[in-house]
Amino acid sequence: MHPRPEALVAETANRIRAHVLEENGRGDIIRTGLKDGSFGDLYHHLMTMTWGTFFWASLLLYLVINVAFAALYYMIPGSVSGVPHGDFLDDVFFSVQTISTVGYGTMAPVGRLTNTIVSFEVLAGMMLNALATGLVFARFSRPRARILFSHVAVVSYDDLIPTLTIRIANRRRTLILSANIEMTLTRLMPDDHSRLVRRFDRLALIQSHMPIFRISLNATHMIDETSPLYGLSADTLIDQNAEIIITMDGTDEISSQTLFARHAYEIGHVKHGYRFSDMIHHRPDGRVEVDFTQFHTTEHGDHEPIDPSTAHERHPHHV
Repeated sequence: MHPRPEALVAETANRIRAHVLEENGRGDIIRTGLKDGSFGDLYHHLMTMTWGTFFWASLLLYLVINVAFAALYYMIPGSVSGVPHGDFLDDVFFSVQTISTVGYGTMAPVGRLTNTIVSFEVLAGMMLNALATGLVFARFSRPRARILFSHVAVVSYDDLIPTLTIRIANRRRTLILSANIEMTLTRLMPDDHSRLVRRFDRLALIQSHMPIFRISLNATHMIDETSPLYGLSADTLIDQNAEIIITMDGTDEISSQTLFARHAYEIGHVKHGYRFSDMIHHRPDGRVEVDFTQFHTTEHGDHEPIDPSTAHERHPHHV
């Protein structure tokens, strides 16, 4: 029995979809058939793993190296003065002192073979110290954009033309220079051979560039006759497995490094007939208060949502 065509389409959609952006590091995409494992791109894995994983991996490597050299000392009778033969724990402590080039005068290598092993361990210690220092510095110096995106996107009908808005905020007190914002609609569409492919359509913003980004801004797209969203209902977008992707880049004024942030919204996270609540207020003393507790808050708009199929009737300037 062959599967029904709609079942094949659903299977294809699930196979292709898997979130264009893997939010919060989720492993929504399972990659198979790649020959290079973690060791093929070790530096990238060491840079992207969490600090906890990095710490335990470093500690494990440190212990493995010391235990390995301690085993060599243990197999050579009388290899270390001040250490009774058969005391493996003291051999481990001697290895720790050797790899860190710290000596307290109570233990010392004896014989040419032991000194040769010590020479290699000192070399391994210097390399390990240099690599660890470089990795820690690189992880600390890696630019991180402290950008906050609203939990939902809103479609407002308060103006003559519906608008899609996403709120963005700078969580740091420093400025982001030359900030660029881009919004994209991605969905599954059939090609000429009726195969589902993911299509990307850019959603033009009212303001996509800001010389300085200090506190917050609204990335707004007008849903007019030139918009890829024009005339599409929420049900249609859901059937197309559509998502709204927003990306932002800029330059940190302190480090002069390029920052990048991104977020994705499923159509279920787009609220129709809403707008964002005000989060910036002016105090009587002239200062400006930014209430981040209102950042994700939305409120009903002044007008009811418009049926996309009748939008041209309510807005004569639409084609």
